[in-house]
Amino acid sequence: MKPCLKTQPAAFKILREPDRLMIRFRTPHRALSWAVAGGGFRITQTVIWYRVHNGKSCIGDLSGYLEEKMKSEKLQTAVVLLTSADLAAYCDCTSAAGKIAARCITTVGLHNALRVGDPPGKPIRGAGTINLLCRISVPLSNEALIETVSVAAEARTVAVLDSKVMSRSSGLPATGTGTDCIVVASPVPKGRKVFCYAGKHTPIGHVIGRSVYEGVRQGIRAACL
Repeated sequence: MKPCLKTQPAAFKILREPDRLMIRFRTPHRALSWAVAGGGFRITQTVIWYRVHNGKSCIGDLSGYLEEKMKSEKLQTAVVLLTSADLAAYCDCTSAAGKIAARCITTVGLHNALRVGDPPGKPIRGAGTINLLCRISVPLSNEALIETVSVAAEARTVAVLDSKVMSRSSGLPATGTGTDCIVVASPVPKGRKVFCYAGKHTPIGHVIGRSVYEGVRQGIRAACL
């Protein structure tokens, strides 16, 4: 799939199989997420999407199962995402400002669309989710990685609102799905300058917001076809 914006020199490879989408960074990256396996802060070179058919998983200790699976495949440091969305329909969007760039890989499913504050409930059968990886081209501090998650979440939410997706629970405008996950990553410094800010007033925040917004917007459009 062609990037929707100007592409930066490849910092990672995209490997796709029918039920797996794998991102392999060329160099170690610092990542932050709440992924079902490999979440929190960690150093990794791999982010993986697994497709779960019909939104089902019959495994009780899913996190433990995935950790063991990654160990058997020698991918112990991988960050792992789950979705029932079509992995072939992933979106690849890049935004650049000078020498700083952000590249966002997004998969979108909307059967589980909800508005923040909707009453809690069981996930909807066949639930889809919005999963995204936003890779920033420059090293970031812990604080800046946290800020990157905030900006990416804002961009995701605005894209959902602008696309007029409605909550399956309340019927009000949705702000995401009930199982969204965001992964942000930046290169391990290795002597390079570490950037400490990634808010909306900064070039870093600008490219994060633009790439994530466009990736989610295009993903929603594809999911609604």
